[in-house]
Amino acid sequence: MVLEAPMMGLGSPRGPEFRTVPLGAHPEAPGGVPPLTLPPAAGSAARPSPASPPKARLLVTAALVAALTGAAAGVVGARILEGTEPAPPAALPRVAAAPSTSLSGLSATAARVLPSVVSVETRRSGGSGFVLDGRGHILTNAHVVSGNSQVTVVTGDGSRLSAAVIGVDDDEDLAVLEVDYPRELTPATLGRSSDLSVGDQVLAIGSPLGLSGTVTAGIVSALDREVRLGGSGRTAVQTDASINPGNSGGPLVNARGEVVGVNTAIAASRGGGNIGIGFAIPIDRAAPIAERIIRN
Repeated sequence: MVLEAPMMGLGSPRGPEFRTVPLGAHPEAPGGVPPLTLPPAAGSAARPSPASPPKARLLVTAALVAALTGAAAGVVGARILEGTEPAPPAALPRVAAAPSTSLSGLSATAARVLPSVVSVETRRSGGSGFVLDGRGHILTNAHVVSGNSQVTVVTGDGSRLSAAVIGVDDDEDLAVLEVDYPRELTPATLGRSSDLSVGDQVLAIGSPLGLSGTVTAGIVSALDREVRLGGSGRTAVQTDASINPGNSGGPLVNARGEVVGVNTAIAASRGGGNIGIGFAIPIDRAAPIAERIIRN
């Protein structure tokens, strides 16, 4: 169907070359143009012109064709849209899964030492320690167990064991514990702090702020650093591995997983917390003291 609406606001066309011709005017009429007629179909006889003007018939035919074409296109488009599903979102790029291999580097070092590290809990505070031998002896700091004869040791698997404080060296800030069930513990391997060099990689392992099994990495920042331990001046290994309250008594280990120091103190700003300056008692000095306490 063709809807006709009056054209408004456009005015009447004018110009020297513009001529209007009434529909159906004879070509010989002044200013006329020949009417448009369609040739007869093949094999058919010529028919007289219908009463309606040819030009009007052409306009109606063109309008019908356009309407039918538009309707068909709309139906086809609707069917295409109905049969089309939205494409799934593209997957974000991901790296291929790493092949299953054994741990290496510092990861292997941490895995080797962690079973030997324990948390030490007292009525008022806590700290860390590490297993010295298969008889259930554990080394920690004296200030961690100060004023206690019995403490609780928490192993890496969560087992809670009662431990007795069997000896303390306040001057060196060291203490030895003995647990009731030594068969559940894995001894650490002691190294030599005399073999350390500035710049060597080290790991500090313990329970800072009660977060058991925490591993931090750093380097040896200095050797034989003068610090005050247990009320007197002592030398210590300085490291930038993060050490915080609760790390006290835990091991400082080299890249081979050998204990080279006992984490004991930090230099802190007024607000407290680690600022990258920590200190460990060299194991070359700590081990003989632990042996003496165990022997006596």
